[in-house]
Amino acid sequence: MENDAYDRIGDEPPNYEETSFSGGTTSNGNGTGNGEHRAVRPSVVSAFGHDTLDRVPNIDFYRNAGSVSGNRAVRPSLQELHDVFQKNGRISVPNTVEDREGSDGTPSDDVESVIPLDNKDGTVRFGWIKGVLVRCMLNIWGVMLFIRLSWVFGQAGWGLGIVVIALSCVVTTVTGLSMSAICTNGVVRGGGAYYLISRSLGPEFGGSIGLIFAFANAVAVAMYVVGFAETVVDLLKENDAIMIDELNDIRIIGCISVVLLLGISVAGMEWEAKAQVGLLIILLVAIANVFVGTGIPASTDKKSKGFFNYDAKIFMENLPPDFRGETFFSVFAIFFPAATGILAGANISGDLKDPQDALPKGTLLAILITGVTYLGVALCVSATVVRDATGNINDTITTGMNMFCNGTNTAACEQGWNFSSCDVNSCKFGSMNNFQVMTMVSGFGPLITAGTFSATLSSALASLVSAPKVFQALCKDNIYTALKFFAKGHGKNNEPIRGYVLTFIIAVAFIIIADLNVIAPIISNFFLASYALINFSCFHASYAKSPGWRPAYRYYNMWLSLFGAVLCCGVMFVINWWAALLTYAIEISLYVYVTVKKPNVNWGSSTQAVTFVSAVNNALSLTGVEDHVKNFRPQCMVLTGAPKNRPALLDLAHCFTKNYGLCLTCEVFVGPRTETLTDVNAGMEKNQMWLNKRKRKAFYAAVACDSFRQGTENLLQASGLGRLKPNILMMGFKKDWRTADTAGVQSYVGVLHDAFDFEYGTVVLRMNQGLDISHIIKAQEEMEREAQEQKDLEKEELAEENKGKSIFRKSRNLSTQGLTSRASVTTPQSPQVVVVNERLVSTSTQFQRKQGKGTIDVWWMFDDGGLTLLLPYILTTRKKFKDCKMRIFIAGQPGRVEQDRHEMKSLLEKFRIKYADIYVIDDITQNPNSNSWKMFEDMIEPFRLHEGSKSTTLAEALRKDNPWKISDAELDTFEEKTNLQVRLNELLQENSRAANLIIVSMPIARLGSVSDHLYMAWLDILTKNLPPTMLIRGNHKSVLTFYS
Repeated sequence: MENDAYDRIGDEPPNYEETSFSGGTTSNGNGTGNGEHRAVRPSVVSAFGHDTLDRVPNIDFYRNAGSVSGNRAVRPSLQELHDVFQKNGRISVPNTVEDREGSDGTPSDDVESVIPLDNKDGTVRFGWIKGVLVRCMLNIWGVMLFIRLSWVFGQAGWGLGIVVIALSCVVTTVTGLSMSAICTNGVVRGGGAYYLISRSLGPEFGGSIGLIFAFANAVAVAMYVVGFAETVVDLLKENDAIMIDELNDIRIIGCISVVLLLGISVAGMEWEAKAQVGLLIILLVAIANVFVGTGIPASTDKKSKGFFNYDAKIFMENLPPDFRGETFFSVFAIFFPAATGILAGANISGDLKDPQDALPKGTLLAILITGVTYLGVALCVSATVVRDATGNINDTITTGMNMFCNGTNTAACEQGWNFSSCDVNSCKFGSMNNFQVMTMVSGFGPLITAGTFSATLSSALASLVSAPKVFQALCKDNIYTALKFFAKGHGKNNEPIRGYVLTFIIAVAFIIIADLNVIAPIISNFFLASYALINFSCFHASYAKSPGWRPAYRYYNMWLSLFGAVLCCGVMFVINWWAALLTYAIEISLYVYVTVKKPNVNWGSSTQAVTFVSAVNNALSLTGVEDHVKNFRPQCMVLTGAPKNRPALLDLAHCFTKNYGLCLTCEVFVGPRTETLTDVNAGMEKNQMWLNKRKRKAFYAAVACDSFRQGTENLLQASGLGRLKPNILMMGFKKDWRTADTAGVQSYVGVLHDAFDFEYGTVVLRMNQGLDISHIIKAQEEMEREAQEQKDLEKEELAEENKGKSIFRKSRNLSTQGLTSRASVTTPQSPQVVVVNERLVSTSTQFQRKQGKGTIDVWWMFDDGGLTLLLPYILTTRKKFKDCKMRIFIAGQPGRVEQDRHEMKSLLEKFRIKYADIYVIDDITQNPNSNSWKMFEDMIEPFRLHEGSKSTTLAEALRKDNPWKISDAELDTFEEKTNLQVRLNELLQENSRAANLIIVSMPIARLGSVSDHLYMAWLDILTKNLPPTMLIRGNHKSVLTFYS
């Protein structure tokens, strides 16, 4: 479309009007978007005082394509700015680019919008308190707070108990710092831990941990619901109200509970957030109830159960550990799941108003508050409750009893209670024996039960929301194509209803197990694996030192993050070693799967940055090491043009370099640079992607020059990086040299001369059918395009017919277009052309297929350093050529055939190169037969001067007018060499007609002595009417050695 920003008047600069992309709906290409026009900002003229095509800096130019509108602003390209006056200001610059990422247009996809989205379309967005702080605190304050905390401090004592809490907080705090750095290094979408890890370390790590983390959250729903159901069943048991039996009652109550939680979740995030606030209030009241209860004077019943008011002696008695069947690490393993839940806010990052601000602030504050709460509650209990108590109100020390207080119950003894029987028999009360200590300590016991319910249900609800959200983000990225079904969202908040249903099914399946001890360890390990990768992500991104790593949150350290990652891995094994191994096994399996599948995503991960840094460092380190013959690798520059145009040339080069060396496919665009530069730039990424898709380990390079030879010369001189530079030039044989213009032949031969001058090894491949299939590919692409157009027309026609709008007029137009399209698609070709094309395609792709049993015949005529021998040897190590045996042909003198064979055999054995046989050709110096010679003479006849039969004056004039032609003197000078090429072709026809591939030493034309057409005639006659033939000439530096 035409760009209105250009002024068509004369040669004046264009009037480029600035347009706002954030103040309204973007254009759909027709100037409107959803019926609205964009607001127009002041022109650039007002900023600079003159008309200019340049635009001022604006956030809209830096957006991703996944915005609400589906479009992003496009700044003029450098070429458009540079060429604007040459093209008279008539350049079409689109104002926006269409979203190509498949955004569903929901507000949550507008990852870089600077406009508040809440209240615009009813979408709910949470701030840092309700969205992160409340959610994290509820998830961290689990049942452990009320049921196991007193037991942990009874076993470990408050000395080591503080260490247990501190170690847990260290893990979560370091992870929180790492997460804060990552989520402030750019805009955060929905997906929580999965999004953070995948965008930092790439899809391989993100995809594996994302699936594990989503599954862990789904199973966590079951764990928390089962914990809730167990508490309810205990109450039913106390009141003798069991429905069936304890196990089935847990299942029934658990299933009913998860259905109710699912209803709250499906109702929307707003209802879920309100429910979370209500549960938080209950939980806070329950916690306050514990602190209040410790200050209320203890009753006789509570004293008999080990609870006294604050007492320094009780506090000091509880200082040392008293492990009974436990160790520090086993106690830590039981407590640590209480510290998990720090990612509850991150898991709904897509529903936050400002994730970059909310996540660090809310998560770290939640860790601080919950850590202090755990510590405060535990220390209060340690100062008021003894480890062992009988619960018998008669175990008092009466006045007059002569009893000396010592041993393990000194503090209780001094309070007037005798719990010495607990040293002999196990007691049911005290912090070591009674899991309901918090209920006893509290001011009002039922509030603790309510707090337990609140803790379990809030954690279950948070997990029930987190799992589908993370899973939806994973599915949207299409890393696992089979899960794409779950990517679809519903409603104004893009709720993952399908994910909720799947989470519900998984939760019910695990609720049926009804045993927390079975499912808890693996869940904790899954969460810890996520924490470890978040820490490692922060370390890795910092270590890569990418300029794109600029987190707004500064209070982190890369080595602290690495320490956190190692610590998380260690804690995994401490909690449950077999669960840790299982977690790693699953993660590695998923990592390998994603790596093999290679999803088509590019998130600029730190893995890419580290790979780049490593590549640069390795390349630099190579420059300090001199080349050694033992480390020689073929590094090919292949003149394929577009890589798909000459597949046979690319396939053979790939066989040489795959896992061995560098392969550079090169294309020279001939013509004025202003005309060819667009093609060069457009082809770079497209051709490299084609190579990657075809699994060709090669690079693509292109130059624009006025001549083919100049472009190739530039490539020969400038290609590569340090030691990573080509040492072999590989090209196809110029089959049309006899009909091509003189400049074309001179350019082709000149390229070979340049390769010799720059000391490149040179390989020329000839195939009878030719190498170039670009005309066939172009025809196929045109047919496919037209067929697709026809298909689209038919769909459009069918849609119009179904709508019943303008049926006859539209159908008539479409039918006319359709007939034209069908005619062009089905244009018949002559049978001869079809046969030739089929044969050409089959021949060109023959090296993509496994070669049958046969031979690779190596005619090693001249010692060129060993390249003529090394390249076919490399071919025999490839799967495609493994059934081919290598035969060696050498020139020998009559009368010493056996001696020559023995010498060559000895040399090959020292080189450790396997071969099938050695043939010594002792009649190579014979003159060729008359038919072969006649063929050569006919070949060069159009290019001869024949000055010998003309007068001296006329001969001089002919030489002056046609200096490129072959003179009689030249033929006489190189008669023996010419005879050798013709004779070699006869021998090749005689001995290697049935070979799979022929390798022949390439003759060299002396610069300035041999005319270009004579040299082409040598190459032509040498390789004429043969199987695929490669002419090879090394740079006469050794590439083989027999020394160790």
